[in-house]
Amino acid sequence: MSVRINYFAKLKKIPITLIILISVICSIGFMILYSASDGNVHPWMYKQMLIFFICVPIILIIAIIDTEFIFKFAYIFYFAVIILLISVEFFGSISMGAKRWINLGGVRLQPSELTKLAIVLMLARYFHQLRTEDFAKFYKVLLPIIGVILPALLIIKQPDLGTGVILIVIAVTIFFATGFRLRNFIIIAVALLASIPVIWQVMYDYQKKRIMVFLDSRADPLGDGYNIIQSKIAIGSGGLFGTGLTKGTQSHLDFLPEHQTDFIFATFAEEFGFVGSLFLLILYALVIIISLMIAVNCRSMFSKLMVIGIVAILFSHVFINIAMVMGLLPAVGVPLPFISYGGTMMVSMLIGFGLVINAQIHQHSDVS
Repeated sequence: MSVRINYFAKLKKIPITLIILISVICSIGFMILYSASDGNVHPWMYKQMLIFFICVPIILIIAIIDTEFIFKFAYIFYFAVIILLISVEFFGSISMGAKRWINLGGVRLQPSELTKLAIVLMLARYFHQLRTEDFAKFYKVLLPIIGVILPALLIIKQPDLGTGVILIVIAVTIFFATGFRLRNFIIIAVALLASIPVIWQVMYDYQKKRIMVFLDSRADPLGDGYNIIQSKIAIGSGGLFGTGLTKGTQSHLDFLPEHQTDFIFATFAEEFGFVGSLFLLILYALVIIISLMIAVNCRSMFSKLMVIGIVAILFSHVFINIAMVMGLLPAVGVPLPFISYGGTMMVSMLIGFGLVINAQIHQHSDVS
């Protein structure tokens, strides 16, 4: 009986506002996927909604379990994901020129999406166990740097440059939150700048073309610049209030490629215009603000860094995706959280915010 009362007390601490905001964003995603398939629930909307509702009980379980369990599970999860990434190299399936997926018992999984959560949990646990004075010692953070670079290289090799970049952004955010000295950031930044010629040489030809197209999309309007040009046309044709649901021309006349995944924001902007796009950005901003408020109120360093890492995942995806479809960044294949079609992405983001809710419920608890 006391266990039931304890669980009920935990459920009462769930941040309802955060749940509502995420549910609204997901509902917008379902609606746009319905439109992207020409007013049909198949094939995208139905699957995305099914995944969402399957994940709801999983999120509740993650939310109410003791943070101590998540803390102890962090390293196990990290190494399990590393094994999956290595398995992709040998047993992964190729789709659209990239080897990013692996079939596990009939389930098609993209380990790179889970890697973001694994990095967050691994870094949160590692830095939780360091003393304050250790944060200023570079050799103390060498091990987690290697722990970030290893999966990042495996993912970039798939090739998936966008996710590799996001892993770096997540890690930098967590390192900054721990009090990592500015001098060390400068050293790493200089090293990265010095390695640009080497990075350029090992990049695939299509990645180089994307960067050149970013600098001038008109250089190859029927080739690598086609996606960005059509995306800009879709966003511009939306105007102030949009053309209306299922009435966008760029996606429904097949001018806009990948309009259900990477370029779904262009589909949304065309049909709901500037006002609708601004509303969506406000929803994302509110989710980020509420999550950061949860992080501030957490007692343990582990929970603080865990929430900050999840926020970094959300922000980097939203920023890179929207900047990409507007031509402000090179096209790197980054989906829009809770909106773009993709099962593994939806699951990983929902689990991530299950962890944020867990931090809220157990904000006064500590781990050891």
